[in-house]
Amino acid sequence: MLFAFVCKDKPGHLNVRMDTRPSHVEHLNALNAAGTLKMAGPFLDAEGKPCGSLVIVEAETIEAATEIANADPYAKAGLFESVEVKPFNWVFNKPEA
Repeated sequence: MLFAFVCKDKPGHLNVRMDTRPSHVEHLNALNAAGTLKMAGPFLDAEGKPCGSLVIVEAETIEAATEIANADPYAKAGLFESVEVKPFNWVFNKPEA
């Protein structure tokens, strides 16, 4: 099953995002290599600066997906003001398996 992580950065924490980005990208690369990561990218503010994240993963349960979300270096660094983990149904433009 797919799950979407909708993450909102804390105000004034762009430096935390930038400082933690290398380990975050390494984490996503590992999820991608395992076939768990389906897509990911930042939300942008009006100035074009990152202000949150959208990550979509495949997991057996919402609990397993939440564990993946909590393991993200951004989450561990305290970047996020909020993280929602939601079941997701990819209907349009889903890449072929």
